Amino acid sequence: MVPAIRIEQVHKSFGALQALKGIDLTIERGEFFALLGPNGAGKSTLINLLAGLLRPTSGHLAVMGHDVVTDYRNARRLLGVVPQELVFDPFFNVREMLRFQAGYFGLGRENDVWIDEVIESLGLADKAYTNMRRLSGGMKRRALIAQALAHKPPVLVLDEPTAGVDVELRQMLWEFIKRLNREGHTIILTTHYLEEAETLCSRVAMLKQGEIVALDSTENLLDRAPGKNLRLKLAPAQLPQSLNHMLRGQDGDTFTLALNEAAQVEFVLAELRSAGNKVEDMQLIEADLEDVFMEIVRA
Repeated sequence: MVPAIRIEQVHKSFGALQALKGIDLTIERGEFFALLGPNGAGKSTLINLLAGLLRPTSGHLAVMGHDVVTDYRNARRLLGVVPQELVFDPFFNVREMLRFQAGYFGLGRENDVWIDEVIESLGLADKAYTNMRRLSGGMKRRALIAQALAHKPPVLVLDEPTAGVDVELRQMLWEFIKRLNREGHTIILTTHYLEEAETLCSRVAMLKQGEIVALDSTENLLDRAPGKNLRLKLAPAQLPQSLNHMLRGQDGDTFTLALNEAAQVEFVLAELRSAGNKVEDMQLIEADLEDVFMEIVRA
């Protein structure tokens, strides 16, 4: 079966800047896939290449078997992209915008049933006839997601879809997106909320300086970070020098220590007692995708 996305030896340069350095990536149909990396890693550049907004310096990209350069029209028809920026047409209401968007792909009134379903699923029913300019930031974000889905593409790219949105929208969005994925849609997610990627995505690629530095199942990546984190609230807010080598982070009077094994908890507590520290709160936390991400990015 032809994969949803195939990327082969893709390079992209902007003058002397190499944004992408030989990306090879295959995403199968029906996957919920995470594309992670720090700012400037090349995630948005890769998405813009898939959407045909940029052309690769070299290499090939295909959506459902259609080359994004030589067969642009078919490739673009099979892809929906939710951008980071709140970009919208200020002259139309939500329903008009979605009808126009579907019309760009040759769909007419027969698509209205799907548009109604998207509007309802994203909580936009009471805003369907509201001009886009009058929507709140969160509602505009919902409308942009609806716009990407208006032509019912089998592949959906979400570029930071929950940045700056409230908890209600986030939960509503993920319930709808998970349903689409269960129905066979391929979902590609970029996010700085790594707990979202860990919860939702079955496979993860991590980019750093234009290269893929990790590509594996979420489960296998989590296995790369053995051990646990111990979070301690201390009074006084000072860590004994003997524990500095375990320090992973500090937030005021709260310290996070990296443990190789749970038995180290007793060692930590003994050192704190010897130093006269009072433990006001303590939490033992399993390693998560953020730990793996930070380990890879810092390498």
